[in-house]
Amino acid sequence: MSAGRGSLVERAAIVLPFVWLAVFFAAPFLIVVKISLSQAALAQPPYAPVFELSEGLGALRAGLRELSFSAYAALAEDALYLRAYLSSLWIAGLATALTLCAAYPLAFAMARAPAHWQPHLVMLAIAPFWTSFLIRVYAWIAILRDEGLLNRALAGIGFITEPLHIFATDTAVLIGIVYSYLPFMVLPLYSALARQDPALTEAAADLGAKPLACFWRITFPLSRPGILAGSLLVFIPAAGEFVIPDLLGGSDTLMIGKVLWSEFFDNRDWPAACAAAIVLLALLLIPLALWERTRSAEPVGGR
Repeated sequence: MSAGRGSLVERAAIVLPFVWLAVFFAAPFLIVVKISLSQAALAQPPYAPVFELSEGLGALRAGLRELSFSAYAALAEDALYLRAYLSSLWIAGLATALTLCAAYPLAFAMARAPAHWQPHLVMLAIAPFWTSFLIRVYAWIAILRDEGLLNRALAGIGFITEPLHIFATDTAVLIGIVYSYLPFMVLPLYSALARQDPALTEAAADLGAKPLACFWRITFPLSRPGILAGSLLVFIPAAGEFVIPDLLGGSDTLMIGKVLWSEFFDNRDWPAACAAAIVLLALLLIPLALWERTRSAEPVGGR
């Protein structure tokens, strides 16, 4: 390959990711921002844009002076949005903690399994992705409802006499999130645990450290990058989740994803929905920024 052609390929490899981000992230995001700064209207689409790019720079400058922040003001004035944000962050945080508790033993067992078994265990960890996400959530309806499989099994062994009311509650939503996002926690944890040098724990054991001490002082701290990565992969989509709360939650289950859907399709208030989505994005940037700060503060090579 000639030097000129190689240089062209290198430049393309650098530019193409930025083009992808500009087309599929930046442009849609700017459209959402534009709608959030518009006025709701009885029209199709149901908002009155302040400016149209097709009208030229003159219309753009005039439109910038007429931007409407009423949708953002409504977010601050309506307690429903605040409760929806707080409830979403609480449910997502609790679900992330529960997912971590369930995923860590699985990832630890996978990382400590014989090397020839590990690829098969990884395949089993991602096997749920081979089935439709929607079908898997629907399956939990049959399991958790009052006359479902769980209550019938518990009643059959004499553990309960009355059915447990789990379906259409926040508990059902937590179960659905933990189940659905478990692989997103297992895989980063497995990657972090599998890279650890077994000689570290062996040396600690030779120096008299108990197995529990070896875990808390060596294994767990070295797996922190996997914990942080997996937690972000679970927390961020869980905070904006719509399908699981809609199918497994009750009428009092309040999450921002359901509020956004209601604003878009029931109230047809697109500016309010877009403003709420932008605020949610801003809230989710906080853990991302903290994670990046933690990564940058770590010594090179993990030493």
